Amino acid sequence: MSATPDAVQLTRELLKFNTINPPGAEQACAQHLGELLKSAGFTVDYAEFAPTRTSLVAKLGGATGRRPLGFTGHIDTVPLGSAAWKTDAFGASMEGGKLYGRGSSDMKSGVAAFVIAAIKMARVLKNGPGVTLVITADEECGCGGAAHLVKQGVLLGEVGALVIGEPTANYPMVGHKGALWLDVTTRGITAHGSMPERGDNAIYKAAGAIQKLRDFDFATPSHTLMGNPTLNVGTVHGGLNINSVPDSTVIGVDIRTIPGQDHAMIHSSMQRLLGETVEITPTIDVGAIYSDPSQPWIQRVFDITQVHLKTRPHAKTATYFTDAAVLKEAYRDIPMVVLGPGEPQLAHQTDEYCKVDCIEQAVDIYTELIKDWSS
Repeated sequence: MSATPDAVQLTRELLKFNTINPPGAEQACAQHLGELLKSAGFTVDYAEFAPTRTSLVAKLGGATGRRPLGFTGHIDTVPLGSAAWKTDAFGASMEGGKLYGRGSSDMKSGVAAFVIAAIKMARVLKNGPGVTLVITADEECGCGGAAHLVKQGVLLGEVGALVIGEPTANYPMVGHKGALWLDVTTRGITAHGSMPERGDNAIYKAAGAIQKLRDFDFATPSHTLMGNPTLNVGTVHGGLNINSVPDSTVIGVDIRTIPGQDHAMIHSSMQRLLGETVEITPTIDVGAIYSDPSQPWIQRVFDITQVHLKTRPHAKTATYFTDAAVLKEAYRDIPMVVLGPGEPQLAHQTDEYCKVDCIEQAVDIYTELIKDWSS
């Protein structure tokens, strides 16, 4: 194995793996990271939930009886979109202090930074509580890799706190909303468009359902940091051709929830509102995460990041969801923070980039978090 790369170089290496999801194909990227970590003394286990869909869990240390510090991140990316990129999306080109490529901010830079920080601290980790690195496949399409690890049940082990390396420009976030995505389907009877009285128009039914959804009442108090839950009708697909009465319509609903909300109760409330003839099918169902900002470890994270940010962080939450929404089923009742070098506003964008100095800064922050946990 060649010498360990720095985090910028490792990010460039990871960007050259096409892990667009779908289809994902994260296996080669996961193995690249696994070999690097094995060569540094980590125990590495792979978890494949489908052909070439591979996550990995790497561990070092843990002999003291204290739980290790956890880091997590995903290696799949979203598609490129229809707009042309000014650079090769897999070329990992650098220009003006920026590293370009699909996944540079979301979130291969974060994975590279915590992997390099852990390798740098390997000697310290061996004799302390250690770290567990959870690197997942299929986050972008509903946290499938993380869900497989939770269901598998053995590889994750325990951690005492969790850092999620998603893009925050290295500003610590203490939580994020949950996501409940639903396909709401109305059914009708098809007929010739010139004889609509012989059919039953599913689009008309969908229009009525959408009007009811606009006024959906979550009946829950606002969260101090996250505000209110939200509902957005994002897609409507109905009908086969203009001269037929449509017999089915599917409404895509995106609900973002706050801590304490029960997704099953939201589902049942919506079913009562729309009626039993409307079919409601969840496509993504992940809960919110939230750590009390006054929790001692969260305050230590604020202490450490303050030095680098030149200002004291105050409690904020991310707008997106992360694998932590699923991993919390295994890692119960621990503090979690979303903290990574990527630029949050560039996630999923054409010409996505990450600032090189943010990647290096993230390595320093993660290294100090490991030192602090190990002391």
